[in-house]
Amino acid sequence: MKINLYNTLTKKKEEFKPINEGKVCMYSCGPTVYYFAHIGNLRAYLFMDMLRRVLKYNGYELRHVMNITDVGHLVSDADEGEDKMMKAARLENKDPFAIAEFYMNAFLEDLKKLNIDMPEIIARATEHIPCMEEYVKKIIENGYAYETENTIYFDTTKLDKYGLLSNKDVKEEDLEARIASDPNKKNPNDFALWIKAPENHLMKWDSFWGKCYPGWHLECSAMSNKYLGEQFDIHTGGVDHIPVHHENEIAQSKGYSGKIPANYWMHVEFLQVNGGKMSKSLKNLYTIEDLKQRGYEPAVYRMFNLGTHYKKQINFTFEAMDAAKIALNRLRDGYLKHKNGNDDVEASVIKEYEQKFLEAINDDLNMPVAMSVVWDVIKNNSKSKKLAALIEKFDEVMGFDIKSYVPQVEELPEDIKKFVNERNEARANRNWAESDRLRDELISRGYSVKDGKEGTIVEKI
Repeated sequence: MKINLYNTLTKKKEEFKPINEGKVCMYSCGPTVYYFAHIGNLRAYLFMDMLRRVLKYNGYELRHVMNITDVGHLVSDADEGEDKMMKAARLENKDPFAIAEFYMNAFLEDLKKLNIDMPEIIARATEHIPCMEEYVKKIIENGYAYETENTIYFDTTKLDKYGLLSNKDVKEEDLEARIASDPNKKNPNDFALWIKAPENHLMKWDSFWGKCYPGWHLECSAMSNKYLGEQFDIHTGGVDHIPVHHENEIAQSKGYSGKIPANYWMHVEFLQVNGGKMSKSLKNLYTIEDLKQRGYEPAVYRMFNLGTHYKKQINFTFEAMDAAKIALNRLRDGYLKHKNGNDDVEASVIKEYEQKFLEAINDDLNMPVAMSVVWDVIKNNSKSKKLAALIEKFDEVMGFDIKSYVPQVEELPEDIKKFVNERNEARANRNWAESDRLRDELISRGYSVKDGKEGTIVEKI
């Protein structure tokens, strides 16, 4: 069955046709490892994971590269501001290489906690400096660069068009500001390829131009070319990469080989918190560890993301996380009921579920619709091992590792047990008013109360 994906390059949804049949080559922009990843960052990697899972579900073999930016990356995506790695090193009074190592490992651990399917190749920028140097030299040789006193810039005026992804229209005041940042820059959209390191710069390497370090756009172009070739299938990242970083990747590639590197460019939208931006000043830059301390396992955040299409902004609230937690418990409980069931289900019913799920995921990763199919399976009145096996198959895309789920029975505190026993007695005596009062009391103390055929289940929310 064909897969349709929205391509930022063409501004439309189109059928995915890989360069090589049965194989997908893909590149994803990874993190700059100067601090812990927050949940907004991690939405991009859950999207990357979902794309991987959908492609593999359709039978494709993957060769996927993700970079780790463990060398200088300026606070601004333009060539302005303070170097993020250097700033973190100064604030923590540590060597920038030690900073990078610590936060890279923390990031990879977060991906593991979220059960993210890892790229086949993880490429650290600091391990590819010679590769970047050769890439720059080729761009210079092809006539797409110029030197100032301390920077080799890419000359965007040499391109037939700059701004293929964003169709950007830079305001005049922005142009003046970007030229003012370096009076030796010829054009406002030109960007740094190779930079001479000041004496006190901690991250620098010997090169054809002296002791230097790379411009941060360079690593993705050089490493994708090294591992995937001059042209590959898919490039992913956040929407914030569209106007600068990905435009500059395309520019560099055209300067190097004359080609746009990826045929399909896919971008995930922002995560907001309580309807607004995340910021340190608002103290709403939550990490996976922050969520864990509030009682949400990483799988709850995964469930939260599955409820919104990747091309739509998603609004994070703790009320929404509570709903995702309940949904995850429903999914697991429903799966176990089917797994323990002995009913039979006709093959035609299974096939219809499979077809609807496949249509949804292949329609530009429409996970909200795909999840509606999952819920239909969960709610099926026939409790069947065949339906449990179907949920396991769907979980290849959902990513909850549901086959490994083992219910954890949590011992209730004595005072809560007392309320539960009193409520059970009230229900047995058909004293519904007292039963409702005790239920409300349990809820006010942070417990969910579920009455069913098999009795009452009380759990900590």
